[in-house]
Amino acid sequence: MKNTLFYGDNLEVLRSRIDDESVDLCYVDPPFNSKRTYNQIYNNIGQEDRAQAQAFVDTWIWDTPASHGYHEITSNREGRFSEPTIELLKGLRNVLKEGPLLAYLVSITLRAVEIQRVLRSTGSFFLHCDPTASHYLKLILDGVFCSKGGDFKNGVIWHYRKWGVRQKQFVSNHDTILFYTKSNDPSREFKQLFMDRAPSTLKRFGNSKIISGHDASGKRLPSQMDAEESEGVPMDDVWDIGRVPPIKQLFPTQKPDSLLERIIDATTREGDVVLDAYCGCGTTVVLAERMKRSWIGIDITYQAISVILFRLEQEWGKGHIETISLDGIPKDMKSALALANKQDDRLRKEFEKWAILTYTDNAAVVRDKKGADRGVDGVAYFYATKDETAKAIFQVKSGGVKRSDVATLAGDLQRESAAIGILLTLEPPSRNMMLEAKSAGPYIHPLSGRSHDKIQIVTVEDIIESGKRLELPLNIEVLRAAQRGKSAKQMELKLRPAVSAVKDEILKKQVQPARDNKRAVKSRTV
Repeated sequence: MKNTLFYGDNLEVLRSRIDDESVDLCYVDPPFNSKRTYNQIYNNIGQEDRAQAQAFVDTWIWDTPASHGYHEITSNREGRFSEPTIELLKGLRNVLKEGPLLAYLVSITLRAVEIQRVLRSTGSFFLHCDPTASHYLKLILDGVFCSKGGDFKNGVIWHYRKWGVRQKQFVSNHDTILFYTKSNDPSREFKQLFMDRAPSTLKRFGNSKIISGHDASGKRLPSQMDAEESEGVPMDDVWDIGRVPPIKQLFPTQKPDSLLERIIDATTREGDVVLDAYCGCGTTVVLAERMKRSWIGIDITYQAISVILFRLEQEWGKGHIETISLDGIPKDMKSALALANKQDDRLRKEFEKWAILTYTDNAAVVRDKKGADRGVDGVAYFYATKDETAKAIFQVKSGGVKRSDVATLAGDLQRESAAIGILLTLEPPSRNMMLEAKSAGPYIHPLSGRSHDKIQIVTVEDIIESGKRLELPLNIEVLRAAQRGKSAKQMELKLRPAVSAVKDEILKKQVQPARDNKRAVKSRTV
């Protein structure tokens, strides 16, 4: 099969685009906010710190889609759901009431049922979660998998270390990964992985005889002993794997390569199909590609899609993207209009993200609209000199564009101390809008001497039909070429990778607090 990256709602993709029993391994890491306290979740009370829990609030609220999903399950629409699953959701509603946690569990239930369907009889499923809701999720998955002949195999503990401060509880340093199989088919793939024997164990017990197997009478089993002596101790369900350091993260919730490599290695062979229905920054698909598995990735945010494409291009080259099937990404005006007119408020930013990241070849930073952007939807940085950068700002309009929008962007340009402002619009601009934009004058690049309009208007039709992309002097080597008097053609520049810009944003939010915590720990006796 052709490796496929889907941009869209994973429930819709699973139901309409993925065949029954076509997947060998599915790993999912659904978004869930662990900063909410257990009592707030369980009792559905209290006021959250919205700055910390914004991702949770944006994604999991008891709204019309959550209510519809609940009724779809409890009415057993199209016979998709087992009796234990239906009764469990009804019971959870009585306990949790109609709030964020129940909305989350409804969402996972709908998708787990589809994942169970698309797995082969020999397939494996891993759900990554944190301790805040792992107990609820195990009940859900028991109802989905075990009631249909599946089996719960492990609750794997991913143990990591992070900075902790003194508090009246133990430091929380682990996630839970629930491991299920669709059936007990004896041909199911499972490769026994081994750990090196710890020096402390060898010192206490001597040689490898301590891990040899025995039968019921106490007789040693040579075959097991030999395997264990030659390869090490069979891997247990507590995995000590470090987290991805913030400075190396492409995504705030990025999981380490070694974690996914272990899961893929243990449960699949070369050529098997690996599915990640919440693929985020694409660690699963990158590892699947690297390990010669086929893969399917699904994500509902275009920012995630852009980072995945960057990672694939970075490792295998730009031509490799041509070998991948990209599904759901607007390729004509009809699909762009459909994205712009999505009814779900949670997707209101997706058209903006797609427009900005596509036009900049995934180089811009898309701003989350929380009131602070004051009309600026994205930013791209470029080199003004060999040592300093300037920025271009973006505003996206899906309808009702008018001359005052251009004037507003000119004001934003001044307020943000930006060099260039770009209005991306679904509708064609009027003559008065074009005149207003021209009146802002040119920006002359200090080194290249090239002139760019300070205010630019670009239509979605330009982006899709003409393949128009942003050209700004962002590459140091090209700046040097400009200084040597190279031609204008050689001075057409590619934007720096989106990952660098995303890292900048992440570092602002994560690295400094981490340093502050480190100083706090060092200054106090724990």
